[in-house]
Parts: sequence; structure tokens; C-alpha cells
Amino acid sequence: MDLNTIWFMLLGVLLAGYAVLDGFDLGVGILHPLARTDSERRAFLSSIGPIWDGNEVWLVTFGGALFAAFPMAYATVFSGFYVAFMLLLFALIFRGVSIELRSKRPGRLWRRAWDLGFFLSSAVASAIFGVGVGNAMTGLALDARGVYLGTFLDLLNPYAVGVGLLTVAMFAVHGALYLGLKLPPGPLLERVRGWTWRAWGIFLVLYILGTVFTLMKVPHATANFEYHPWAAAVVVLNVLALANVARSVHLGRPRMAFASSAATIVALVGLLGLGLWPNLVRAANDLGNSLTVHHAASSPGTLRTMLIIAGIGMPFVLVYTGAVYWTFRGRVKVDEEGREGY
Repeated sequence: MDLNTIWFMLLGVLLAGYAVLDGFDLGVGILHPLARTDSERRAFLSSIGPIWDGNEVWLVTFGGALFAAFPMAYATVFSGFYVAFMLLLFALIFRGVSIELRSKRPGRLWRRAWDLGFFLSSAVASAIFGVGVGNAMTGLALDARGVYLGTFLDLLNPYAVGVGLLTVAMFAVHGALYLGLKLPPGPLLERVRGWTWRAWGIFLVLYILGTVFTLMKVPHATANFEYHPWAAAVVVLNVLALANVARSVHLGRPRMAFASSAATIVALVGLLGLGLWPNLVRAANDLGNSLTVHHAASSPGTLRTMLIIAGIGMPFVLVYTGAVYWTFRGRVKVDEEGREGY
């Protein structure tokens, strides 16, 4: 295993970490309109209030690692997806602003406007992530220098849009399971459990349809399974984890259900990596123009130095993240006036 392969795997770890941690934040935003009262909406926001901004660090780290380890792929992706990335950046910024400003004034119109902004920005960000994954699987039209030849509208192809909807449903399930761990016992928690079943059902239908269309329309997605038979274990893990979400919810085991949802997301990121390898950006028009982990990588010295820095820094990040989650463990408490606590 060379340095290029190691950094490809580390990028997968960062992407999976972001999808698991910020995924439930985005899911809470997607479910936000289902709350009936201001106190319930405040409870939703309180559940992610202390941790949502820290979760986004994983995305920033992923972007920085991609830039340093595979600069050619970084240039192609960020220039080709420029409009999409601006929309994503606006959505993530507006989501943070909505969370911070919503409770600054008691006016009903003021709060409803920021509630709508929180929902829309969460849903749009989730959909954009999914559309990006869909295009990564099908490939992009690239010239010999790795420059994207298409337009923004070309990115909105049916397959990519379908993966975008699948991602929204996946994060909605993940968010509902997280709320099941954080909300206090009562009518709201019971309704959230009902939403969990509906979201899981929608995700299951989209998951099956997505799998069928991937096998039909993206045959190269399973090409690596011929050379790496162990990859079938990732598929098995994915299916078992997805099934265990429903089983755990039925048995009243919210922690196991959330862990199974996280495992489902990690397995899907793993399948994405298996579908792409050894490409970072696959050229749909000419495979010779694809950016691979070796063609688009930095020098061995740069990769080696980055690996040392990552080995030193990552334990601190993990310890800090664990400390934050431990500090704000337990269920949130929100009274009828909207005051919150733990």
C-alpha cells in the first residue's frame, strides 16, 4: 500500500466522518418543519446547538486534505462544480445564521422566517452533496488537462438528482434517530419515532431504486468487485446495518438504531470509494483523461510530510470531539418559554 492509496483511504475516512456527524445535523434541519410549536422547534435546535459547527470541521479538513494530497483533482472539482459549490457554501452559511439568529427576537414572523431558512438550507445542502456523489459515480466530461467541459445543468442529470433525493432521505432518517436520543420523553418524542419509520421507508424505496439504476446505468461501479472479492463484505454490512435500523427502532433500542444508521452511511461511503478506485475524478467521455490517485497526486515528499502531520493532529481532533459530545451528552430540556439546557 503506497502513500497515494493511504491518502485516498484517509479522504474516505474524513468524508465518512463528516457524513455521519453533520448528517444528523442536516437531518434535524430537514425534519424541522414537522415541529408544531415554538418550544418544539427550540428543542430541535438545542439538540444540535453545541456541536453543529464542530461537525463541519470534518468537511473543511476533507477539502484541505484533497487540496494538499491531490491538487489536480481539487482544481478540477472546485472549478467544474463552481456554481454548485457556491450554492453549497451559501446553504451552509445560511444554516448557521438561521441557527444563531432565530432566537434573538421573539417575533413570530422573525422566527418562522429563520425556521424556513434552516429547513431549506439543510435540504439544499444535503441534495447538493448527493448530486455531487451521483456525478462522481457516472463521471464527468474532461479534456486532456482535466478541465470540466460541461455546464452546471449537465450536473443535474436524472441519476445524480436521484442520488440527491436518496441523500436527503438518508440524512432525514439519521436526524430522526439522533432526535430520538436527545429529546425528552413526551408527545414530541413519540411523533419523532413515527417520522423515523416514514423516513426509513422512503429511504428504503430510494435505496432499492438507486441500487437497481446503478447496476443498470453505471456498470463500472462494481468493476473492482472482480479484483477484490472482500468488497462484497461492504455490501453485506450495508444491507445488514440498514435492516438493523428498523429492527432496533422496533425493539426500542435508539442507540443501536443510531449506530446502525451511522454504519449504513460509512458503508455507502466505502462503496463510493470502491466504485471510484483508482480514480478521483472519472472522465466519462475518455477514460484516459481521468484523474487517478497517482496521476493527480502531490509529490511523495508532500504526501509523507502530510501523513506525519495527520498522525500527530488527528488524535487531538478525536479527543476534542469526544470531549464535546461527552460534555453535552443526555437529553435536552426546553421549557414553554424556549429556555434550554441539558
